Amino acid sequence: MPFIEMTGTVLERIVADDELHHGDLAEAGVRADTIVRVNRQGDIEVRRQSGWDVIGGLLGEFDERVRRETGLDWA
Repeated sequence: MPFIEMTGTVLERIVADDELHHGDLAEAGVRADTIVRVNRQGDIEVRRQSGWDVIGGLLGEFDERVRRETGLDWA
């Protein structure tokens, strides 16, 4: 499944008001330097010591937001 990886800082810039909020990200353990990834369905996963955990999702036109903010394409 294709993903785009980023840091928690970049994710905070991508998340829209009707999606996760800063407090939600902090509760899920997302910090500025945390590695996260988003798949094409908008699922947000955070890297843990032994794998990935789904912590929420993006809605709407997230594809363009993610690619524009990261400068990356789905891989």
